[in-house]
Amino acid sequence: MDDQMSFLPQPNLANIEVSAVLAALADPVRLTIVRELNRVGESTCAALDVPVNASTVSHHLHALREAGVVTTRVAGRTRPSRLRVDDLQKRFPGLLPAILDATPAQDPNS
Repeated sequence: MDDQMSFLPQPNLANIEVSAVLAALADPVRLTIVRELNRVGESTCAALDVPVNASTVSHHLHALREAGVVTTRVAGRTRPSRLRVDDLQKRFPGLLPAILDATPAQDPNS
């Protein structure tokens, strides 16, 4: 059994740009995914409780990974993702907690 985990490509900590993180989190579905990952710790796209199908979640996780917000490991045929909490805290202290603690906007139609 191989003890070394494989991860999908992601930016190095020094190369994560705050503009890329904020742009990725500006999408409401991505923000929902980030909040859900914060709640559950690690999950595959199919197991996340978000209001879009798994292929759409996969697309959004890819964008979040490219921005440096999540890391995704290869586990057999699955690709569980988790927030890069410690990395983001080192790079942008307080940013992720501020975003996660922000009250979601009210739906004007409700």
